[in-house]
Amino acid sequence: MSEADVRFEREGAIAWVTLARPAKLHALTPAMLDRLEQIARAIDADVALRAVVLTAEGERAFCVGADIGAWSALPPLDMWRQWTRRGHQVFDQWARLRQPVIAALNGHAFGGGLELAITADLRLASTGAEFALPEASIATCPGWSGSQRLVRLVGPAQAKYLALGGQRIGAERALACGLVHELHRPEALLAAARALAEAIAARAPVAVQLTKQLIDAATGEGTAAALEGMAGALSASTADAAEGLAAFRERRPAQFRGQ
Repeated sequence: MSEADVRFEREGAIAWVTLARPAKLHALTPAMLDRLEQIARAIDADVALRAVVLTAEGERAFCVGADIGAWSALPPLDMWRQWTRRGHQVFDQWARLRQPVIAALNGHAFGGGLELAITADLRLASTGAEFALPEASIATCPGWSGSQRLVRLVGPAQAKYLALGGQRIGAERALACGLVHELHRPEALLAAARALAEAIAARAPVAVQLTKQLIDAATGEGTAAALEGMAGALSASTADAAEGLAAFRERRPAQFRGQ
């Protein structure tokens, strides 16, 4: 695993995750997917972290997608098993983190890079950023939820515009269609992301995280986990739950009172 290609740093209650393969415009390799998964697990397990900023080095690109050299030689079944399914597993982890994730898009986000960006809850972009789903130009399809999560975000018409003709859209159009929330000059982007992360981190973390799950559930993202998690937490706080545990330990019938 190449930790140098994806950096993970803590700044108080904020996690900073930085793609760091600028020579290849941060194109994603299997090792980078593994590293992103490792980082997502660490963030989710850390109760001190309240917000996450996901960005990349430099000002040219956030991520231009999957490294073609890493997957183009794979047989079809290995492509499905080792690449498409693997990317979904990792990106789903990012989309379902407890903490809000802010993507600071410092440059172009194409293909898998755009799909990674839309796992975030909020997206800030530099004024020169462009966005595209160019997979059809190399006879493949969006593989990491570009045909699903993006549709929920901007609607089918905008998703088709990006995916069917391989059209690029600029930062202003991305802002207008809801793909990004704010635009900033390149030199001001990270400061804006930090300010937003600090504002989120200053709020009650459990309420923020539950609200994120509720909103995600409304779009179909992690609905079962959100409902079952909240129901389980509520039932665990009742007097009946305490009675049930006590009865189990004392090997006697429980006396439930609906309280």
